[in-house]
Amino acid sequence: MQLSEVGVFDRLVDTDVAREFGTSRMPAREALLRLVSEGFLEGTTRGFVVPRLTPEDLTDLFELRRQLEPRAAAAAARDLTDEAKATLSGAMTVIREAHATGDVGAMVRANLDFRRAWTGCLTNRRLASAISRYIDYFQAIRLQTFADLATRGGYVAAMGDLHDAFLARDSLAAADRMMLFLFAAETAYRTALETIEGEAAENHKPSGRRRSGAKHTREQ
Repeated sequence: MQLSEVGVFDRLVDTDVAREFGTSRMPAREALLRLVSEGFLEGTTRGFVVPRLTPEDLTDLFELRRQLEPRAAAAAARDLTDEAKATLSGAMTVIREAHATGDVGAMVRANLDFRRAWTGCLTNRRLASAISRYIDYFQAIRLQTFADLATRGGYVAAMGDLHDAFLARDSLAAADRMMLFLFAAETAYRTALETIEGEAAENHKPSGRRRSGAKHTREQ
């Protein structure tokens, strides 16, 4: 299990995490609490969940990404190593195959490999760290985004254009295509967020009739 594969409706429990990774409950809980302190999880009375993003969060995060990632992509294209080039091509192949078969998990993992390959070429390690951190805030709705066939197709096409710019080591094209990719990604994430909010509202609808005068409660 990777954090990027945890959906917005999933709940992480320390005992389950400990069992999956063959460790005791205490180190599993410490790892989960560290993710809470870094903003990637939130604690609840019944375990840990990924934070819910609001439309305002999306606006803020994508504004930050547009300030950082196009220029970073230009620098990465200029300094792309042969090893990174091979990793990008391998990841792109997996992304296309996963899209064709509907394997969302494989697409998520390949997406991470693609990102690590080009950010690994940045000489400014603080910039690379900041980019990864802001992108990771979207992991709560990434699975929902990739689950939609039309959205996934647009993502694959935009990623392919970015891949071509990296392989050509064309800094100007990499910056331009990264900016286009980010605008497309923001639209996709907003659509996914609307779907998630709709599902959440549906799940919290009261079942059956309420008795007159009865106090209705629900789990928070």
